[in-house]
Amino acid sequence: MVKMAAPTAKERKACWDARDEYWQCLDANNEDASKCQKLRHGFTNNCPQQWMKYFDKRRDYLKYKEKLQGGSTTETTEKS
Repeated sequence: MVKMAAPTAKERKACWDARDEYWQCLDANNEDASKCQKLRHGFTNNCPQQWMKYFDKRRDYLKYKEKLQGGSTTETTEKS
């Protein structure tokens, strides 16, 4: 069994900041990930893989929810 250390506050903030920058790029470029590759790389370098999976699924869910509601949601930068 491999025990993983919990990220420090500094590491968590770096991950969230990288995620937020990447998501803002996607929003600004109509979800064109090819225009945000550098920021995606920063996201992958700053976040644990399991967190990335969660954040990617979370974004998909929020975008789906937004589409159903016909508007935008302010939850996209939520630190959850």
